[in-house]
Amino acid sequence: MADTIKLSVNGVEVEVPAGKNLIDAVAAVGIEIPHICYHPALGADGNCRMCLVEIEDGRPPLVAACKTKAAEGMKVRLDSEKIKKIQRDIMEFELINHPIDCPICDQAGECILQDYYVKYDHAPSRMRVPQVTKGKKMDFGSGVVHDQERCVLCARCVRFTRLITKTGELGIVNRTDQARVNIFPGRPLNNRYALNVVDLCPVGAMTSKDFRFRQRAWFLTKSKGICHGCSKGCNIYIDHNREKYKDDIIYRYRPRHNDLVNGYFICDSGRMTYKLENEKRLRVPLAAGQQVDLESAVNALKRRMDQADKLVFLVSPSCSLEQMRAIQQLATHKAAVLSGYSEGYIQKGDGDDYLIQDDKSANRAAFALLGIDESKDTLTAALNEADLLISFGNDLSLSGMDCTALGKTELAFVGSYANNCADAASYLLPVASYSEDNGSIINIDGVLQRYGAAVVKNEPLPSMLQILAQLGGAFGDVQAVWSDLNSAVEAFNKVDLQNIPAEGLALTVSEVDNVTA
Repeated sequence: MADTIKLSVNGVEVEVPAGKNLIDAVAAVGIEIPHICYHPALGADGNCRMCLVEIEDGRPPLVAACKTKAAEGMKVRLDSEKIKKIQRDIMEFELINHPIDCPICDQAGECILQDYYVKYDHAPSRMRVPQVTKGKKMDFGSGVVHDQERCVLCARCVRFTRLITKTGELGIVNRTDQARVNIFPGRPLNNRYALNVVDLCPVGAMTSKDFRFRQRAWFLTKSKGICHGCSKGCNIYIDHNREKYKDDIIYRYRPRHNDLVNGYFICDSGRMTYKLENEKRLRVPLAAGQQVDLESAVNALKRRMDQADKLVFLVSPSCSLEQMRAIQQLATHKAAVLSGYSEGYIQKGDGDDYLIQDDKSANRAAFALLGIDESKDTLTAALNEADLLISFGNDLSLSGMDCTALGKTELAFVGSYANNCADAASYLLPVASYSEDNGSIINIDGVLQRYGAAVVKNEPLPSMLQILAQLGGAFGDVQAVWSDLNSAVEAFNKVDLQNIPAEGLALTVSEVDNVTA
């Protein structure tokens, strides 16, 4: 357990983590110190002064909480009249030139100024002179649109491009009420993490061209998930909404904090993979090339499997751990060759030394733990003799193989997304995607993470585990798969798969070391 210290807040003694500034220390026990410019990933800037607190018997008596480390015995006052007046004055200062257009602002419902005005100010404006006007709808590049009038000059976006991406496209120019965030001439935002400035912006100044004015924040259901865009497995919020008489639709992905995996940010390309969950989805089952209902398609494929002399299963490296194990069990039961060949999912040289990985699959690390062969030679040799290939979400065309030129080998596809392989299949079984299902994945760093179903469609598709059970598999639910993994796979012998910590479990160390108190 981390070291702790004791201090008092408004006369009440609390025990907080040692080594943190006052904002983070007291936040750990549920106490808020209002702040605008501070962000844990960007460090203290101290320019907004909203986090000023009073230290009894302190020298100086007023300090910025973002720049002050919590100390043993410290007596912090957040409710004195002096502090309350400072907060009201800061809010008035921030709102002098801020447009009061909350009903049309894209940040309405997620805005710090809105929240803080109600909580710490709630006073009418005293300004009787025209507000200073600034730039509107400024295209900063990389899908970021800026509204200078709404900017409160917290400098979070500027610090992000300097400290995190180290590209430095943003800066604050001019002084006083003419100060504003801008790009350098001819140098728009041009990095693969640029949309994080939208998440960092505490007000409606930085907006996403993709999400801008598409939904109101208070209509969105914010569910936890894991990005499947690459092998990093970044933690995300899946923001979705079911409008009246319509289906549940995902409108955006946002980063979710996890120090063990992605910290506070995600890449722009992973952020945009939400579109795949809404578009190009498989919905219509096929049997022998004809449209049928799902039950008929399952029964037809099951009969075709029984008739096959040589059967090959091809599993996607983005399938969940539970799906892979169930496919492996069914392959053993049907005496089928099991392959995980998917070299086309790896885009060499595309990754960086931060979050983006060359491998664009979500769970390739599980292949090694389960003993699933990934070689092209094994698959090619098996296909030369096979009369039926069943692909479980694996698009062979990405790996340079023509799904329409498999010779005597008939193709079946079980998956969620339309692709060249699914288009060429004689048998097609649509299943729920990762945003609609439960499962576990292991990222490139060996961190086992669990994700749950976020989106529930009006006409939900079955999970892949359900389809595998109907095709003759042994596992009826995830608990049965976990039990099998615990007993049959060495890497999971001592892992409590039913109680994976929220931040994930590093499989290189014991579970106990990763469970927070």
